Amino acid sequence: MAFEELLERVGGVGRFQTLQVATLLLPAIFTPFQLLLENFSAAVPDHRCWTHMLDNGSETPANLTQEALLAVSIPLGPDQQPQPCRRFRQPQWQRLDPNATAANWSEAATEPCVDGWVYDHSTFTATVVTKWDLVCDSQGLKPMGQSIYMAGILVGSFIWGLLSYRLGRKPMLSWCCLQVAVAGASTTFAPNFPIYCSLRFLSAFGMAGIILVSSILMAEWTTTRRRAVTMTILGCTYSTGQMAVAGLAFTLRDWQDLQLAVSVPFLAFSLVSCWLPESARWLIITGRPDRALQELKKVARINGQNEAKKTLTIQVLRSSMEEEAVSARTHQSVLDLFRMPTLRKTTCTMLMVNFSVQLSYYGLVLDLQSLGRDIFLLQALFGAVDFLGRATTVLLLRFLGRRMTQAGSLALAGFCILANGLMPQDLQSLRVALAVLGKGCFGISLTCLTIYRTELFPTPLRMTAEGFLQSVGRLGAMVGPLVRMARQALPLLPPLAYCVIPVASSLVLLLFLPETRGLPLPDTIGDLQGRRSAAAGGHRQEAVIMESTWL
Repeated sequence: MAFEELLERVGGVGRFQTLQVATLLLPAIFTPFQLLLENFSAAVPDHRCWTHMLDNGSETPANLTQEALLAVSIPLGPDQQPQPCRRFRQPQWQRLDPNATAANWSEAATEPCVDGWVYDHSTFTATVVTKWDLVCDSQGLKPMGQSIYMAGILVGSFIWGLLSYRLGRKPMLSWCCLQVAVAGASTTFAPNFPIYCSLRFLSAFGMAGIILVSSILMAEWTTTRRRAVTMTILGCTYSTGQMAVAGLAFTLRDWQDLQLAVSVPFLAFSLVSCWLPESARWLIITGRPDRALQELKKVARINGQNEAKKTLTIQVLRSSMEEEAVSARTHQSVLDLFRMPTLRKTTCTMLMVNFSVQLSYYGLVLDLQSLGRDIFLLQALFGAVDFLGRATTVLLLRFLGRRMTQAGSLALAGFCILANGLMPQDLQSLRVALAVLGKGCFGISLTCLTIYRTELFPTPLRMTAEGFLQSVGRLGAMVGPLVRMARQALPLLPPLAYCVIPVASSLVLLLFLPETRGLPLPDTIGDLQGRRSAAAGGHRQEAVIMESTWL
């Protein structure tokens, strides 16, 4: 844990940390734009079958109203609204008789929408759904496309975790921003849905690197006393982005315009990120002390620590980090997460927690249209309560610690989703309130998880563990939309799955994970073992008092 001392010498909290956080928050605010984009770009508008009598001007009778033509052309569904996926084979003129008691027609008198669909463009001028007719028999392609995007984040989390350890944090961040910009903008020119999904996959692949590297860079350049606050600011920035995406989608009603607006800024982020220094922790651990010294002196210069520029030498750095550098040479693969009992228990528990959080979270936030008609207002409410939840995380972490905050917020979010699913559809206000409460709990859970993950693993394995855990988490995000596809056959399956899995994982977390409140980031396996000794000797209380004072 000697790096904490080096970081304090060059200015643990200063101008550099402020500039770094400001720079990393730029792509962070646009991250929800990418993740939640298809709530709007792939919204499903009201639709019905195209019919000759209604939509072919030359065959439309002039003496009949649109309502009358609709009645004889389109059958009614169980909700007494025009069916979106079937039409009458022949006009049912008897339905215009005011003395008719009931519609005398059968399924045999109808047919699918063989000539296409007519969409309501009052909310969106064009969406992915209207461009490729992802309705009726093809309605499963929309959640499939969402799952493909999450699969891109899944694969990217694992790959960028490995590459960031081998090639560095900074170059990966710049490249990922460039990839998101190019792939995201290219989707607007996709000629068909498979190519659209392929480009979205590439965009998600890059987005995974941005999420992963930005949080790790921020954590590794932040001292223990400011880590919770800094990571909470990052989480609140995500919440701000969730509110902003509602306003942007309200302004840009065409999916291609919206796609370009959320992708092109990442090109600028790629250029802006070039000034960021590489993680000195990573440079030391990978045997590059000379480069690490340069980065530390750069930080000292920005923070105005002139004395540190003179006293910080390669000899001081090597002597301070000798144990960590030796340890790093023997722990560098994913398998190391399972070789030692302490790490194995932590890794397996965090795998379950990450999977359950992402499964339930994306099962909720990617299904806005099932909660109400005004999806712009719903998205803004989701962002606002998410911001409130993340902002209060610092207080919860101070008084409850990482363990209780994570377990409690995750379990409460699961119960809110279950209650939402059991509510009748006509109680829209109550269903929205439960969904918003659940979203706020997820905001707390995700912020706490970002902090907790970095504190549970030593520096040589931190990036690998982060990538591996996020990959499994994104597997949950990929499964989340697929679970919704079972809603027509088993209506209670999605809310039950979104509730039971996170509640079970919260119980496992309480049983097997340690509390890390107030403890420095571990740089070696020995540091993890030292934590247990400190807890047994009563040193944990001192750490709690220190954090309470600093925060």
